[in-house]
Amino acid sequence: MLRKLLRRTSSTVLLAFAGALAVTTLASAAAPIANLNVTAMPGNEAEDAIAVNPTRPSNVVAMSTLPDVVAGLAVGVSVDGGQTWARRVIGASTADPLGDICCDQQLAWDRFGNLWMTYLVNSSGDVLVALSTDGGLTFRKVADLQTKFGDQPSIAVGPNSVWVSFTASPGKQVQAFGARVTGIGQFGSFSAPESVPSPGNGDYGDTAVGPAGQVMVTYQNTENGQGGADVYTSVDPDGLGPAGFNGSTKAAHSHVGGFDFIPAQPNRSVDVEANLAWDRSGGAHNGRVYLVWTDENPNESDNTDIMLQHSDDNGATWSPAVKVNDDRTTNSQYNPAIALDQASGDVALSWYDTRNDLGAGGSGDVDGVPNDDFQVWATYSTNGGASLAANFRVSRGTSSAVAAGSFFDVGDYTHAAFVGGSFWPAWSDNSNSTGDNPDGALHQFDLYTAKVPIP
Repeated sequence: MLRKLLRRTSSTVLLAFAGALAVTTLASAAAPIANLNVTAMPGNEAEDAIAVNPTRPSNVVAMSTLPDVVAGLAVGVSVDGGQTWARRVIGASTADPLGDICCDQQLAWDRFGNLWMTYLVNSSGDVLVALSTDGGLTFRKVADLQTKFGDQPSIAVGPNSVWVSFTASPGKQVQAFGARVTGIGQFGSFSAPESVPSPGNGDYGDTAVGPAGQVMVTYQNTENGQGGADVYTSVDPDGLGPAGFNGSTKAAHSHVGGFDFIPAQPNRSVDVEANLAWDRSGGAHNGRVYLVWTDENPNESDNTDIMLQHSDDNGATWSPAVKVNDDRTTNSQYNPAIALDQASGDVALSWYDTRNDLGAGGSGDVDGVPNDDFQVWATYSTNGGASLAANFRVSRGTSSAVAAGSFFDVGDYTHAAFVGGSFWPAWSDNSNSTGDNPDGALHQFDLYTAKVPIP
């Protein structure tokens, strides 16, 4: 995000993996899904992170960047499954122990109950790591890479480790580092950042940790323009052991570039935004890693789609990509999020979706212009991706980045969590469907989530 921020301020059928057609249904899809306003504060909250405590699934923490202020993150903490939220702003100045937080926050909750956060600070662009051992009520800084203008760090946990990958400048080199975790508040020293082998240059990626502690990073090799990008993955087969990352494997090619402008993201643009989820459940698909990303066909058509692949051999080979969104429009789907329930091995996905905005009025169109107003949609698989459920709408209202009046739009990404049979997507929403956005409807964004039961 930092590079995009600096640049901006300076200038039904489902496809199954095996080819069979299969549809499952969400038990609650007939009724609207209850939406929850995490932040309910003035101004724009966009580019979102969320995590759910696997040791106490009623404990949910979500965060958003505050693009219209100098520094800070909006934070919401719930201990009752989202019924109520303790709200605050952290990292609003250099006097904060966490620093003056710019952006690019991401969250991961490990099996011990540690909540890990990575983020960037304004004053230096450093990649930092913070830890909460009290359910997200407080955080303390535990690592500062002093990278000087890193970009889009991502964080992931494994059975006994935590890992962060990011893009380092100069050179736009993808790097990763990790630490061993042995209990609540108990962790070792973070390793020195390790560069991902050739091509190894890119951005806007993600991190995942496998059942044996192996680590995968993904990234796109083109940071700029709208012409397209290749999606790569690289694996360290022994994590904190001596092996190091192997050579990068090309998993896919996308017609989405690093700054691909679409009507729904007219200021900030979108990128491929590849994301990972690794099955450590011990179930039928233990060891399977999923890769989700954004494509556009044909190029520069604004017909962007969400694509899904999987690998059963640590990323050496990948299944053919299948389209996740089941709409029959040429409208945009973008900023996908994926999460896997480590208790069951089920996987769920959410994304921003303009399918209902045909510019002809109705619930999916707020301004008479096609393809620029969005909702949040989702799907899931309970059989390792052999089939996906029919897409269902999560957000009750229709939102508009144009109406938000911010160069930031909804940001570069969003995220989701999946624990104990409940999927928690996070998104930026200005529909005011819950009636508690201080800015009213179709003005500034609040951070929303929903607890979606997966049968």
